[in-house]
Amino acid sequence: MPIDLDEVKAGPAESGVLDIILKRWSPRSYADKPVPSAELTKILTAASWAASSTNEQPWRFLVGKKGDATYAKILDALVDFNKTWAATAPVLMLSVAKKTFTKNENPNPYALHDTGAASATMSLQATALGLHTHGMGGVDKDKARKNFEIPEEFEVGAAWALGYLGEPNALPESYQTMEKAPRTRKALNEFVFSAWEKPAEL
Repeated sequence: MPIDLDEVKAGPAESGVLDIILKRWSPRSYADKPVPSAELTKILTAASWAASSTNEQPWRFLVGKKGDATYAKILDALVDFNKTWAATAPVLMLSVAKKTFTKNENPNPYALHDTGAASATMSLQATALGLHTHGMGGVDKDKARKNFEIPEEFEVGAAWALGYLGEPNALPESYQTMEKAPRTRKALNEFVFSAWEKPAEL
């Protein structure tokens, strides 16, 4: 009997955390099914509503659909480990952050932080629509910059795969264990402090 990966990967309901957050996870196997333009629009619109310093909204997303030139350029910039599985995703994206504030061109030290917030918001919207995202730090940033002629005032962030969940057995055998394993998270006392490395009493 096939396993329900969404069930295996879900966080514990007894935590009281919103269901949509508990159900977000990052698969490596994607179904051969395109993402409708209307759904892609909703997902990227969700990203636009993320919080950002002084409402700068420093994020930019390069979005490619399988078969187009943008997709090929993003795939080309991935490290080999990610190329192996990411090519199954119907959509690949590359996040980029503007390193300066538009109003005065002063450095924006929060640009990547805020781009990450937009990416997280995008991922939750995708989950709500029955899709999955997988963020990838394994990107050759120099190659990505060259492929897209990204200006120096922008910093390359991460690559993202997006699509509908595929069969884990379609992956190379070495990937299947990771795909099927339950997720774990650190305990709050490992990262929620009242003083440095002193767990906070909540």
